[in-house]
Amino acid sequence: MRRAAVMILGLAACAPMAPNAVRPDYLGVQTDLLDGDLVNFRVALRGTDDPALVENYAECAAAQYALIRGQAFTRLVRVNTSKEGGTWRSDAVYTISPDLPRGRASIDAVVKVADCGASGIPTV
Repeated sequence: MRRAAVMILGLAACAPMAPNAVRPDYLGVQTDLLDGDLVNFRVALRGTDDPALVENYAECAAAQYALIRGQAFTRLVRVNTSKEGGTWRSDAVYTISPDLPRGRASIDAVVKVADCGASGIPTV
């Protein structure tokens, strides 16, 4: 089994926000290639009470990773989300592929990365 790890810290988003809005603090992405097209993403953030934000952060990382690898789609395999001491963590596994994979959790990487950028969510 081939493993690769990439750690990206200190990502900052630049999208405009409402004057009183609190921007989550995106704490970074760790990426591990598990086997072929199967990739594990571990992300963390703080400054929110919404667990969906950390799962969306993992989706953004997966979509950008797919594009970096020359693939067009991702599909969620599984996700585990937890909160400890004000920090949300998501441990998610995605497949990446050049063609639209079967399943309801398929993501068009180009569309997702554009959405992430517009929403101020950093990608890998």
